[in-house]
Amino acid sequence: MGVTYLPTATGWVYLAVVLDLFSRKVVGWAISESLATPLVSSALRNAVESRKPDTKGLLHHSDRGSQYTSADYQQTLRTLNMTCSMSRTGCCYDNAVMERFFWSLKHEWTKFETFEDITQARLSVFQYIETFYNSKRIHQTLGYKTPDEFEEQHQAKLAV
Repeated sequence: MGVTYLPTATGWVYLAVVLDLFSRKVVGWAISESLATPLVSSALRNAVESRKPDTKGLLHHSDRGSQYTSADYQQTLRTLNMTCSMSRTGCCYDNAVMERFFWSLKHEWTKFETFEDITQARLSVFQYIETFYNSKRIHQTLGYKTPDEFEEQHQAKLAV
């Protein structure tokens, strides 16, 4: 999980994303004008609602941002029976896959544009994630498949 910022004409907005490390698929995201804990909680809630995973033993990785270390967020993880994993202090490589996603969003899609407002930023992020990144953008790590294709292929193998 990670957070980045996007510029708007009215100020910064913040994007929290939950990425499935296995398939590189964005499984939850939220955008807000506040960087506070409810932003990351909303992204996690969206991920759990969309995937409906057996959260017992599920590993949740993030950096050491105050949103993730807050008592409220840690209680959410405990309630969901998720194991908390955090990057080492000062080691950006621990969350490299998340950082690479944000690089792709900003370099392939937004080109560092400034959005009119949060509504325009939300629409652009939705288009990137839901109509391009998960279903059309191929990944070398996934054998040049999209996250959706990779998951479908894996499900087919489990069904055999």
